[in-house]
Amino acid sequence: MNRLIPPPALRPGDRVAVIVASSPCNQTKLAGGVAALKAFGLEPEVFDSARAAGTGFDYLAGDDALRAADLTRALADPAYAGVLMAGGGYGAQRTLELVDWSRIDPGAPKVVAGYSDVTALLEALAVKLGWGSFFGPMVACDAFHEGAGSYAFDKLMAMITTPVTELRFAGARAIVPGVAEGVTVGGNASLLAASLGTDTSLPAKGAILFLEDVDEYTFRLDRIFTQLRRSTYTDGVAGILLGTFTECGDPGDVERLLADRFGDLGVPVLAGADIGHNIPMQTYPIGVPARLDTEAGVLTLLKPALA
Repeated sequence: MNRLIPPPALRPGDRVAVIVASSPCNQTKLAGGVAALKAFGLEPEVFDSARAAGTGFDYLAGDDALRAADLTRALADPAYAGVLMAGGGYGAQRTLELVDWSRIDPGAPKVVAGYSDVTALLEALAVKLGWGSFFGPMVACDAFHEGAGSYAFDKLMAMITTPVTELRFAGARAIVPGVAEGVTVGGNASLLAASLGTDTSLPAKGAILFLEDVDEYTFRLDRIFTQLRRSTYTDGVAGILLGTFTECGDPGDVERLLADRFGDLGVPVLAGADIGHNIPMQTYPIGVPARLDTEAGVLTLLKPALA
């Protein structure tokens, strides 16, 4: 795949929309995250979806129409330089069904960041608009609540405001040694599998594919990975970067599964990157040409993630 359009860097004084496309978020942590953004110099505006409790289903923030309207407005209105997701959970796939893409200018990309369930949105931005985006911590997460000085907060802020050139993964393990080049794609494995066959699934052919997940039994991870293989999603990938698989069973079993499902693809594979759930995480850019060196444990960005 080709490089996606990078957004302009966020600058002090920029307005950013804080929204939810999935589940209700923790309001105390949201307040802390908003305060951290203000302290950093940004001007966050919290949309109704980020305040909404469950209606109809307690796992959905408000209704689908509210979340889709907030997302459409945040992406379309030039007053906002960025859209920072407040939380994940479940519901982004439902939200995408109602987004009015015709209102959004593909030539005016903006910083969009989130992870977990937000994977569905990041894929959609690439397919529908050609935008690059960022798989990183969210406003109502602990990282934001802690603010400046927090590893995850600082890594995200650096990625969306400055020209980051590489990500280093201390302690990562080369399942298959080697060097690969391609455009960065991926996210939460469950969400990537759930998007297959839809009009927002982003192909991984020729790409550096990142995968992580949480709260899946090992056999369910096996099913997800096998679906990605059998659907041909992994056919032709250039390299694979594997993050955390928190609460997914015995770590030794997960490690063997990763080697089993990805070690025979004939491409370099690196496991143990500090990107994913329940850890101080780095931010992974989507849509950027990069080089993955699995023996050195380094992802080098060959083009800037920001315009």
